[in-house]
Amino acid sequence: MSQRAIQILSPRLANQIAAGEVVERPASVVKELIENCLDAGATRIDVEIEQGGIKLIRVRDNGSGIRKDDLPLSLSRHATSKVYSLDELEALGSLGFRGEALASVASVSRLTLTSKPADQENAWQVQSQGRDMDSEVSPAAHTDGTTVEVRDLFFNTPARRKFLRTEKTEFNHLEEVIKRQALSRFDVAFSLRHNNKTIHSLRPAHSTAEQQRRIAQLLKPEFMQNSLIIDVERAGLKMQGWVGLPTFSRSMADMQYFFVNGRVVRDKVIAHAVKQAYRDVLYHGRQPCFVLYLELDSSGVDVNVHPTKHEVRFRDQRLVHDFLFSQLHHALAQVRPGGELNPIQETHNATEPALTISGPQAGEFGGQHSLMMSSPATSYRAPSEANANVPVSDQVAFYQTLQQPNSVSSSEQQQPSSLNEFGSVPRVTLPETENKDIPPLGFAVAQLHGVFILSQSEQGLIVVDMHAAHERITYERLKRQYDEQGVQTQPMLVPVKVQVSEREADAAEEFSELLRQFGIDVARLSPETIMVRQVPVFLEQADVDPLVRSLLADFMAHETSDGVVAHRNEILSSMACHGSVRANRKLTIPEMNGLLRDMERTERSGQCNHGRPTWTQLTMSELDKLFMRGR
Repeated sequence: MSQRAIQILSPRLANQIAAGEVVERPASVVKELIENCLDAGATRIDVEIEQGGIKLIRVRDNGSGIRKDDLPLSLSRHATSKVYSLDELEALGSLGFRGEALASVASVSRLTLTSKPADQENAWQVQSQGRDMDSEVSPAAHTDGTTVEVRDLFFNTPARRKFLRTEKTEFNHLEEVIKRQALSRFDVAFSLRHNNKTIHSLRPAHSTAEQQRRIAQLLKPEFMQNSLIIDVERAGLKMQGWVGLPTFSRSMADMQYFFVNGRVVRDKVIAHAVKQAYRDVLYHGRQPCFVLYLELDSSGVDVNVHPTKHEVRFRDQRLVHDFLFSQLHHALAQVRPGGELNPIQETHNATEPALTISGPQAGEFGGQHSLMMSSPATSYRAPSEANANVPVSDQVAFYQTLQQPNSVSSSEQQQPSSLNEFGSVPRVTLPETENKDIPPLGFAVAQLHGVFILSQSEQGLIVVDMHAAHERITYERLKRQYDEQGVQTQPMLVPVKVQVSEREADAAEEFSELLRQFGIDVARLSPETIMVRQVPVFLEQADVDPLVRSLLADFMAHETSDGVVAHRNEILSSMACHGSVRANRKLTIPEMNGLLRDMERTERSGQCNHGRPTWTQLTMSELDKLFMRGR
């Protein structure tokens, strides 16, 4: 191979190479042009395209415009009005700054740029046909602002053009760009027309209600109906926006929008923080939905790490990650029945009695199971069969007396006769609700097939998956105990021998100290036998054999002690699953109500440990529709 001389590339070829970095498809062109419009101070941007943007892209704005003498320079490489010094580059406040976008687009299309500043009498335009920028400036008719018209994209680079997708696919990519820009700037009006058909026409949105209306237009109305408002500021970081409830999730990450200082970005630090915040409440494989805006000092973020500026680099990544995770984690934790988003303080006392669930099927599950819903404000005892089915109206009356001052004496005197036999019903302290008569999850009326609790609320019918709900309650309390004072344990009256494999027995011996941290005390009796002498208080009625086997499997999967500690939530979740009430367990009305009240106090009680919903509601209007009432 003969050695070739080094040559300086021609401007045209250099521009076409640069185009490969910033102009991937029509959507890339629209992104660059809209960013220029926003940097020019535009308050209205109109986009018109044909054939998915391959034939025509026309972007018009009412911004500051480009002066006649600057028009030829605007199509040159490394020419910009946004950065003049290194200090300005390090504290960049504009969306575009490289000065390559227009030159790159002009090198692979037939481009016409027409502009008129407000202080200039006439408009002027410059044209490019994919050749070197030596075009003359000519007069034109145009209002204040700028219009960029791009025709026949990649007409002179067939290799690039043949890699474009179908018109529908290219349009979908281009529409997504419009959505992102419209979500980044609520104060700007946007319109999009495709093949002479109006797709979007968005007015400026200044109030919160108008912004929510725009989001509902661009995404789905269901997103706004199932989202939380975030507005926090700490350590120089400010985050605002909306995050979807865990029950409103997607199979794809197509409803995730994150903006840093007004710029839409995709960043691994941000993605990991959001994923961690949803870890305990999102079903496996599902993706959360959010529209979030992060603001910080421009010197704390580098946006010049990628030609398309989709990626950023934070100066203090740990600070940003921890801020995002903690705030989102806290917001999602406050989602509970009744729509209460304010934290409800709750402490627990292990010496309080627990509600023991017993019944004819107890032996089928290796013993009795305990709901373990004890707290200083709540204690439960099983009632007699004679008073197990108390009318809902009487329960409401009883609850009303509990809300009265000095309710201890007054309730004893004023209870209806049907409640006189209900002496063992616990006094409960409920979260504040708009209606003082009925709590958010209402009162239980029946149990369906030993799996679901049916409850009557003010709005209609509530169906609760009792195992999933109790699993979340137990899980949250185990986590709280583990973090605060360690899992509270209780010696077993009769230690249980568990037959295991030799490998499992080795793991029990190796991780014996870690097992104690999780409330399990074991001792090895023989090569294939271990003895369990102590279990967590919350799991005292659980079947010890499968509980220990499951824990040993988790420990062996993580191999090292550090690995076990790092995955402690997964282990606690597994423990909670084994200690929760099982299907086909017959519950009394007070037991069911006790579970409902605990759900109202427990963080993240809308989902079980695996992300599945724990309850759903059918309003009276929805029930009426099922039976065509009112038609």
